[in-house]
Amino acid sequence: MYQDVFKPTYLIEMCKEIGLRPSKLFGQNYLINRGVIQKILDGAELQSTDTIVEVGPGFGVLTLGLSPLVKKIISFEIEQKLTNYWKQTLEEYKNIEIVWGDILTCFDAYQKELGSYKVVANLPYQITGKVIPLFLQANNPPISMTIMVQKEVAQRICASKGEMSVLAVAVQYFGNPTVLTYVAAGSFFPPPKVDSAVVHIANISHKKNAQQFFGIVKAGFANKRKQLWKNLDTAGYDGKQVKEVLVNIGATSTARAQELSVAQWENLVDFLVKKV
Repeated sequence: MYQDVFKPTYLIEMCKEIGLRPSKLFGQNYLINRGVIQKILDGAELQSTDTIVEVGPGFGVLTLGLSPLVKKIISFEIEQKLTNYWKQTLEEYKNIEIVWGDILTCFDAYQKELGSYKVVANLPYQITGKVIPLFLQANNPPISMTIMVQKEVAQRICASKGEMSVLAVAVQYFGNPTVLTYVAAGSFFPPPKVDSAVVHIANISHKKNAQQFFGIVKAGFANKRKQLWKNLDTAGYDGKQVKEVLVNIGATSTARAQELSVAQWENLVDFLVKKV
C-alpha cells in the first residue's frame, strides 16, 4: 500500500472513490517524490522512542514512512472525507493516531497530553504562518521541527543580519533553522504554483517573556525604511537611549530593524524592559 501513495494514478483513483477534489483552501498538494520523503526522514533525526506530531497527513506518504521509525505519530487532519481511508489504513499501522480537526483550534488543549515530541510535517501553505508560531510559542514546544514550507518562506526563516524580518526573528529566537533541501513544484500532485523547501528547526526552547519580546520587535519593524530608533521612539521608547544601546550592542545608531541579529534584539529588549 505504501508504494501506491507515490503514484498520481492511485491518488486520482482514491480521490474519486471518496469524492475528494484536492482543495486549495486546505492546501491539499500531495508529495509524491520518494527522495524528498527520505530527506525529511533523515533530516528529522528520528529515534525509535520519538512521538511525532504531524499536520495534514493526507493519504499518508510521510506518515506511513515515519511509522516504522518512531514510537507514535499523532496526525491532525481537517479533511473528514479521508475518515474511511484512515480507518482502513490504521488496521495495519497501529502506532498512528488521527486527530480529526483544525490544528489551529485543536492543538492548544491536546498538547497537555503530550510529553516530549517532534514535529514532522508537509505543512498546508495557507496556514504555515500560523502553525509555526503555534508550536514555537506553545507551553510545551517540540524538541525540533522538520517542515515543508514555500521556498520563499524558508529563505525568510533562515535569513541573516541585513535581511531579517519579524518571521526570521520569531523562529531564530526559539531555535536554529536550516534549509535541508529545496523541492520543485513537480514533486507534488497536483503541483502548486511555487517551489518548496524543507526546513529543520533544532534546539527549540521555551521562552517565558516571548510576548514582551515580540511586542518590541514588531514595533521595531513597523516601518522597515525607517531607522530602528525612530520606530521605537514612535512606539514610546526614548529614541536617544535606543541609539546609544544600538552602538553598545555592536550595531550602529542608524541601524534598521532588519540589520540586527537575534542576539542583538535580545540585548536591546533587555535594556528597554529594564527602563520601563
